[in-house]
Amino acid sequence: MKFSGPFLIFIAAILWGIDGILRRSLYSLPPITIVFLEHLIGAIILLPFFLRIFRKEHLTKKEWWALAVIALFSGVLGTLFFTTALAKIHFISFSVVFLLQKLQPIFTVATAAVVLKERPAKQYWIWAGVAVVAAYFVTFPSGVVNLATGSGTIIAALFAVAAALCWGSTTAFSRYTLLNHSNTFIVGMRFLLTTLIAIPFLFALGGGESALTIGTGQIWKLVAIALTSGMVALWIYYRGLKSTPASVSTIVELAFPLTAVIIDYFLYDTALAASQYAAAVVLLFAVYKVSRLSRKIIN
Repeated sequence: MKFSGPFLIFIAAILWGIDGILRRSLYSLPPITIVFLEHLIGAIILLPFFLRIFRKEHLTKKEWWALAVIALFSGVLGTLFFTTALAKIHFISFSVVFLLQKLQPIFTVATAAVVLKERPAKQYWIWAGVAVVAAYFVTFPSGVVNLATGSGTIIAALFAVAAALCWGSTTAFSRYTLLNHSNTFIVGMRFLLTTLIAIPFLFALGGGESALTIGTGQIWKLVAIALTSGMVALWIYYRGLKSTPASVSTIVELAFPLTAVIIDYFLYDTALAASQYAAAVVLLFAVYKVSRLSRKIIN
């Protein structure tokens, strides 16, 4: 039970690793359409479970503001930037987009220090640094960034960094809302609020028509996202984040690029370099060491 929180976050990160594969098949849809529909579908699936506990939960004004920040920056903008980044490189290569996972811990630790007053132990900084460097070499063979993805690579990288900022900075807000509420309730609120906030973005960015004319096959792919890397992965992640400091969570999430690179190898015949195998071992060990420090973080 000591490592249950970090372990659940690790499982969620593995599920996120398959997200790029599912989104590749939706390349013909505007990114905002994908963001809106995946949250709408997730909200519908969650609704029966959410309604059972809605009356038992009471949010403070600060928690409402925190949820609004989460829905806007993590739910809408973060997912929109990530999906747009993939679209800019035609959903071909994971490498540049997964640059965001190397930067996300910076934003998470900084926000957690302000919002949650987290003060990581000295050993944390050592193993966190090792994990970030290892994750870099897992994603980029021999440390060389893959730039052979067309003219959209630099733009994709900028959108990836923007997604890292949105997701990383809202991790602390997510944990703040989870401290006094169930993960099912918070996930439900996030999906409902994100769906509502995404509506003006949908029409402003020209995704309204595609949302209304979407094909049956595309709907099923969005349902698959909701039941794997979307709503289900977030439910598992929030369950783990409830008992895990945000600064620990962000390092455990580095399993995300590891999973994606492995999937890239088996599905798309992208051979792994020797440095990637070595870095993967180091990454997993560093994540394990950070997980053991979860109870030493001062909250």
